[in-house]
Amino acid sequence: MDEALLGPLDEGSLEELRLQVEELRASRARVVGAADTLRRGIERDLHDGAQQRLVALAVNLQLARQFADSDPAALKTLLEEIGCDVQQALDDVRQLACRVYPSLLLDRGLVEALRAAASDAAVSTRVEAPALGRYPSEVEATVYFCCFEALQGAAEHAGAGERATIRVRHEHGALRFEVCLDGADLEQWARQDLSSVADRLGALGGRLTIMSEAGQAACVSGTIPLGQ
Repeated sequence: MDEALLGPLDEGSLEELRLQVEELRASRARVVGAADTLRRGIERDLHDGAQQRLVALAVNLQLARQFADSDPAALKTLLEEIGCDVQQALDDVRQLACRVYPSLLLDRGLVEALRAAASDAAVSTRVEAPALGRYPSEVEATVYFCCFEALQGAAEHAGAGERATIRVRHEHGALRFEVCLDGADLEQWARQDLSSVADRLGALGGRLTIMSEAGQAACVSGTIPLGQ
């Protein structure tokens, strides 16, 4: 880099620049690592979930053929079991699709996708969002997956009867989101690895904040600046 173009740099500026470069490298490494972890998790869930259910379905269909003529009562029971297995397999595939890229996000937009994620969450969750238009796909995907990951973390620390809230709004030229959990143990929530959320936001010039006030909900929030 030509110092004649940049002007003289003092020792503090050079150290700051060095730290920024190191953080950028670390962020890129975390992004790659997070992507690999996600792929491994999806493969594991496919193997242990949907794939195992499909194997069980194949076996039960073979039994159904045997019972078709010889034992109608056993066939009826088995068909009911097959119906439950089919529904569970569909649920597994739908949940995996939400982790990869939910079709609702592409077809209906951010708010509808977040409402679907909230309905499937392990903790009771509501979505508060005004009428939002569509945003660039990378912005919608970033907000969705940041909320999704934060909500999963919130569910791990939620006690009985606690509720989570997702808020999304467009203000001051930026898209802002919050995932808040009433009564959450902020220390436990903050200790979870949110580096992937911060890196997603950082890639679009955004920033992550974790905050709480005594007696209030703990919140993970983020802001993405939008081009004019």
